[in-house]
Formats: sequence, C-alpha cells, structure tokens
Amino acid sequence: MRDTILVTGGAGFIGSNFVLSWMESVGSRVINLDLLTYAGNPANLSSLDHDTRYLLVRGDICDAELVGSLLREHQPRAVVHFAAESHVDRSIAAPGAFIRTNVQGTFVLLDRAKAYWSEMSAADRAAFRFLHVSTDEVYGSLGPADPAFSETTAYSPNSPYAASKAASDHLVRAYYHTWGLPVLTTNCSNNYGPFQFPEKLIPLVILNALEGKAPPVYGDGMNVRDWLFVEDHCTAIREVLERGRVGETYNIGGNSERTNIEVVRLICDLVDEMSPSPATGARRNLITFVKDRPGHDRRYAIDASKISRELGWQPAQRFEDGLRKTVRWYLDHSSWVESVRTGAYRDWIAQNYTERLAI
Repeated sequence: MRDTILVTGGAGFIGSNFVLSWMESVGSRVINLDLLTYAGNPANLSSLDHDTRYLLVRGDICDAELVGSLLREHQPRAVVHFAAESHVDRSIAAPGAFIRTNVQGTFVLLDRAKAYWSEMSAADRAAFRFLHVSTDEVYGSLGPADPAFSETTAYSPNSPYAASKAASDHLVRAYYHTWGLPVLTTNCSNNYGPFQFPEKLIPLVILNALEGKAPPVYGDGMNVRDWLFVEDHCTAIREVLERGRVGETYNIGGNSERTNIEVVRLICDLVDEMSPSPATGARRNLITFVKDRPGHDRRYAIDASKISRELGWQPAQRFEDGLRKTVRWYLDHSSWVESVRTGAYRDWIAQNYTERLAI
C-alpha cells in the first residue's frame, strides 16, 4: 500500500492546519477532497501549490462515484474525515445542509471506504484506518458542577449541528461493529487558531475589536467552553491515527475552560496591546451583549484522560499563549481576512448578529 492519506475538508480551518502539519511532520502524500464552500479556502494551502506530494480535488463527499474512484486511484492507507458543516447558528437557520453533508456525506465515505477496504490484501486491511473527526457538542450541555464529558457520556445533542454530528458518529460505530471497518473517532472541544473562518467567536471578536466595531456576546456571556489550540488538535489526531485502538473514541480537549465574556475581554486587551487606537480607546468598552441563540448549551468540558493515558498526548499550548499567537496571526494576515470576507459573509453577519441587538 502506498503511504498516502485521503483527507476530506482539508481546505477548511482544522483540515488545512492538519494538512500543513502533516506535510511538515510526516511528509507522505495527501489527497485533499474539498467542495470549497464558503469556509473552504485553497489559499490556506497555497504553500503546497507546487508540492507534488499534495493534490487538491474539488468535489463533494456525497458523490459516491468520485469518492470510490479517488480511493481506487490513489490507494490511501487512511481516510481522515474533517468535512462538515460546523456552525451552530447556520444549522439553526438552515439545518438541511447539515443533514446532507454531516450525515449523508459520512455515510457515503464509510460505504465507499468499506468497499475499498474489503478488496485489500490481508496486510493492507489490517493497516487501513478511517478516522472520523467529531465534536464535544454531541454530548449536550453541562451544569457548573457536572463532571467533564468522557467517552462514555451519553449523547444528548441540542442543536441541528450537534444532532447531525451525533448521527455521523453512530454511523461510524455501526460500520465497525457490523462489518469490522477499522474506524477511529475523535470528539474535540472548541478549536481556535490560524485560518479560522471569521464567523466563529474568536476571529470575529479579533476583527471587530481591530476595526473599532462592537464585539457581540450572546446572552449574559457566561456560557463556558473548553478551548483547544488547533495545532494541539492536529498533533492529537496524528497520534490517534497511528496508535489509537481500532473502534475506539478519543476525547481531545485543551484543559482551558473559559466563559465567553472572559475570552472576549482577553481578546480586546490583546488587540489594545498589539494595535492600540487612541481614537477607539479600550476595546472592552465596545463589547455589546446580543440576544442569545436558541437552545444555547451552557457549558462544555472535555475529560481527555483516555488519550493521555493510552497515547501520552497532552495539549502543549496554554490558552493565553495560544490566543496571543492567534490574535497576532489575524493582525498579520489582513489580506487573507479580506479574501474570505465576501458579500455573502457580510450578509450572514448582518443577519445573525446585527439583527440580534434587541437586548
């Protein structure tokens, strides 16, 4: 078997960071299947434009014929599945796309991977892996004193996004238990870092603060998330892919629980430090509380002791240090920011945030 992997959604935020880190740390060939929707940006991987080890294929994971042909042609030893619709607010506004991509798309990938795997030699079958990247949101919401999510926490998704990812997780499990497809699942906490599409909290607040606009905070700002630097996530995925036990799930967290308002205030302070504006003044003063999203989960927290115990992985990045690096990256990459802020993006921000200023 060739030492090639097939990555889905590799032009998105986490996927592109994974491809770049893979090429730097492993160096074997990557086939990147991405539909290049609004959040998929081939410019994230422009440094690989002339690298013969990398191939971008624009296509849909729901296209069974395309998926099957890529597997047969390139003979990957693994599929690493990032492709997903991932923004909760968008899932509330238009859930159909989430069912199609996250559920139907994962089914197609699993089904084509099973057909490909079943035709391999015994040695190649034993070496093959299908790694499914999922989210902690499938577990639902925690109270302030509840223990963190573990791999045995019952699923209780509360948004169309979370429900679609829960369904995809169950499909992955079924393909292992029914047919023996060698799968692995990872459930991660909130990621942050370079190349994140600026509809998500951290880049949105960075850019609003930089431009003297009001950083929006849902509700009372006391919703809690565990924050994971994307480079740490990529390292964890590589460890699970190479050494994880087939059929198992591994939770990946950053050990960095913070309330949303804490995160927003820290970003404002960092932007003040790195790009002071006497005319704007302290960016904290710009923070605006907006109407909460429907069904907003109160707290997420990840117990990552299993991946630490079995694979020796720990997050390397302190949240404050990772956030400083992230703010610096967005300030230094204004051309990238402008390239992704299309008219469609501006319309979405107006719809989702400006129209919430009713509280």
